[in-house]
Amino acid sequence: MSALRDALSDLPSAVFADLLESESAYLLVIDLPGATADTVEAHTEGHRLSIEARRAKDVPTDFEYVSEERSLFLDVDLPLPPDVKADGISGTVDHGVLEITLPKTSETETESIPIEDA
Repeated sequence: MSALRDALSDLPSAVFADLLESESAYLLVIDLPGATADTVEAHTEGHRLSIEARRAKDVPTDFEYVSEERSLFLDVDLPLPPDVKADGISGTVDHGVLEITLPKTSETETESIPIEDA
């Protein structure tokens, strides 16, 4: 998990993210003001999580930018902890807060191993 924690600390200073952990999952929470489910894309490839988000800025017609420091895009590629079960990852966006649940593989999962006569 330290690789993911380190990657989150390397995000731009305007991006706020929290990483929480329970016995069964990690929860990644990223503030994305103005983002909606339609403007956020996330996918996994290998043991990496990619997130792309964008938002539109509504500028009143009588105004123009003097200074513009709120980013319109987020494009990050994060390492997943080794115990994440990639096929169970889910996410939601509510009021500009992205929550991605990263379920852990169960250490107690067992699978029968067929033993055959040689």
